[in-house]
Amino acid sequence: MDMTEKREKREYTEEFKRQMVQLYNSRKPRSEIAREYDLTPSALGRWRRRINTTGSTKEADNRTPEQ
Repeated sequence: MDMTEKREKREYTEEFKRQMVQLYNSRKPRSEIAREYDLTPSALGRWRRRINTTGSTKEADNRTPEQ
């Protein structure tokens, strides 16, 4: 993929996100998971932070009351 090309936005199930975070939490390298499942490392990191903080990958569940 050319660096100037944008990826098409893809939707992932909650179950898939949780499986990827489980792999990451079990010490599998983020770059390896991203490459193997064609994910961006930043998406995987965002899912991990959200799941480990609130138990949910949904953005609305991860907002502070002020937001």
